Amino acid sequence: MEEHERGRDDEARDPRDADDARHGGPDDDDADPDGAQDAGREESAYVLLQRGASLMRGRHNAQASIVLERAARLEPGKASILEALGRALYNSGQHARAAETFETLLEIDPSAHYAHYALGQSLKQLGRLREARTHLRLATALSPESRLYSGALARLPADPA
Repeated sequence: MEEHERGRDDEARDPRDADDARHGGPDDDDADPDGAQDAGREESAYVLLQRGASLMRGRHNAQASIVLERAARLEPGKASILEALGRALYNSGQHARAAETFETLLEIDPSAHYAHYALGQSLKQLGRLREARTHLRLATALSPESRLYSGALARLPADPA
């Protein structure tokens, strides 16, 4: 998915979704919601990440979060998994858990502009506007060409100083 606004700035979407489709991965239309293929075989974190991405493309974000949590347990501290998990949590309405996940991602990579954006959006949903503004400013500063980030910052209610 190319970075653009869809009229819903509250959704923390990853502009790399289109890349996931090009990389292939299992077709999850008939998949188990928790991602188990064979009872005796444990799936790799990569397979779980691909399965979670596929579920998110189908807008099954709550199911994706379950699969991606399994991937995160297999590969703790893996930024790509944490970003996908945070997106799935956010898009399934689990804003507090999404914020925690994006905070963890920022501990790994403090310069991750998307993580600042997504954390800002999560905090906004939780009513923590001052903290949201800080992270949206950081996202905009780290990626000044992003209209998505600057637009989200501009739409934040004025700071009641």
